[in-house]
Amino acid sequence: MEFKTVQEYINAQPEGTKAALEELRECILTAATDAIEMFNYNIPAYALVEGGKREQQIMIAAYKKHVGLYPHPTVMEKFSEELKIYKQGKGSVQFPIDKPLPTDLIIRMVRYKMELLNEMKKNE
Repeated sequence: MEFKTVQEYINAQPEGTKAALEELRECILTAATDAIEMFNYNIPAYALVEGGKREQQIMIAAYKKHVGLYPHPTVMEKFSEELKIYKQGKGSVQFPIDKPLPTDLIIRMVRYKMELLNEMKKNE
């Protein structure tokens, strides 16, 4: 299914997943108030810089039993100790929808990603 807006994507999910996605979205927008909401790979993405390419985005996705956060491998590495209780991929983490989201951790991860992007911009 092709979604036109992030809200449409979120609304199409089952209730528990929908609530977790809303909370994830809120964390990202709290940490990155200027983030641009868009789609990448037909899932919600947040460009942290104007015209942000994949490397400059954080993506989220809904699954049956978890929500996925895709911040980037460098972010995952930085927070590996705090994330070890969650199932992970190289650049992603799965948060079970039957447990509270670690909102403080998510916000810190987004802020760290923004710091990295700002450093890269300074060094251009």
